[in-house]
Amino acid sequence: MAATLQSSPARQPARRRPSRLARRERNWGLVFLAPWIIGFCLFFAAPMLASLVFSFTNYNLLKPGETSFIGLENWRRMVNDPNVRQSLGVTIRFLLVSVPVAMAVPLGLALLVNSRYLLGKHIFRTLFYMPMMVPIVAGTMIWQGVLNTQSGWLNRILGALGLPGPDWINNPHLVIPTLTLIGIWGIGNTMVIMLAGLQNVPTELYDAALVDGAGPFYRFFKITLPLISPVIFYNLVLAMIGAFQYFLQPFVIWSSTNGAGPNNASLFYMVNLYREGWAYYQMGYASTLAWAMFFVALLVTVALFATAKRWVYYAGEK
Repeated sequence: MAATLQSSPARQPARRRPSRLARRERNWGLVFLAPWIIGFCLFFAAPMLASLVFSFTNYNLLKPGETSFIGLENWRRMVNDPNVRQSLGVTIRFLLVSVPVAMAVPLGLALLVNSRYLLGKHIFRTLFYMPMMVPIVAGTMIWQGVLNTQSGWLNRILGALGLPGPDWINNPHLVIPTLTLIGIWGIGNTMVIMLAGLQNVPTELYDAALVDGAGPFYRFFKITLPLISPVIFYNLVLAMIGAFQYFLQPFVIWSSTNGAGPNNASLFYMVNLYREGWAYYQMGYASTLAWAMFFVALLVTVALFATAKRWVYYAGEK
């Protein structure tokens, strides 16, 4: 009897078919998701697939009937294109300058408005976030006036202090610092996310550190930074991707040169892509540039996630 029981295969539990109510809820869920799915397919997936096909053709917006398959010719042209190398260099230099600023300044402001000693902190939170309500184009045009060499507020303030006002717009060496300064205008959203992370840090840890005699710097680097590292990592990924996609501000400021700026100092990768596609009408080559940037941004994002295990702390992990 025991041998018979041991040799008999284990019975698998019978799969229960979803009930009528479950099927109806699933179908209604698909109905409500249908607008988003259709919109994603029409406005994201289909254009991406079309651009991938165009990257292997000589598609010209003015001569669509002469389109032909050219294989990897666009990719070989991209490797040897000096504009691509220059635009990639400008983008990387901007990334190395602007991303640390875009992380440090919001964190500093979040620490400021989270302080118990600051009076009117709710007013400051509103003021720091308000620039996010201004459209990017309008805000950039405002900054054009602020940075004007003759009548700009910034140069007037420097002149009142006895300092010479630089030519923020036309000096090629000041292009990246100028755009980084303009970028500080829109850090309200990052500041709010940082503030939410700070307010989720348990106060018991600070109390215990104070009892042990820990100073403010020790508490910041040993308690605050590790516990808000997931928030920092999230904003870092967004800032890196945003730097690779940087386009609108230089295009608005230096619109007379299609965003290239003085001596091509603001020829960002996306500006060069725009010029190839919409100024020179080489849409096949522009599609190649777009996919190349997609792969670069993907590799950088994967590398960031690979390093996250070393410095990002999640409370739920062992």
